[in-house]
Amino acid sequence: MFAGLQSHPWAYPVLEMVHIFGIALLLGNLVLLELRVFGRGAALPVLPLARLALTIAVSGFALAAGSGLLMFASQPAELLANRAFTLKMLLILVAGCNALWFHGRNSLARCDAAARAQLVLSTLTWLAVLACGRWIAYR
Repeated sequence: MFAGLQSHPWAYPVLEMVHIFGIALLLGNLVLLELRVFGRGAALPVLPLARLALTIAVSGFALAAGSGLLMFASQPAELLANRAFTLKMLLILVAGCNALWFHGRNSLARCDAAARAQLVLSTLTWLAVLACGRWIAYR
């Protein structure tokens, strides 16, 4: 299967498109939720919007992670030697820990300064993941 990714001219580009689509779903919905918590769209109730946005964000993460694992499996040695890839994986771990902390402290119900800081950290971390992902090709 992994050999097919390298030998078929459309396989890897299609996998990259799935990966980018997953990232768009993830990051777009996190930014939407952040905007709501910071007061934009105040007519929209936070918790129902969060349920929808986070469900779509998790689906996006699943697409990005699945396609990313397939891309990794097609060239593991090269990626493990790539510092941008290593940093990207570390940042994904940071984003995951932040998400656990966010939900563990029930931040959506609070919408306090700490919740806002966690949302900003999340968005900045995912943007850094995105930058590292692009940087992989150039390292």
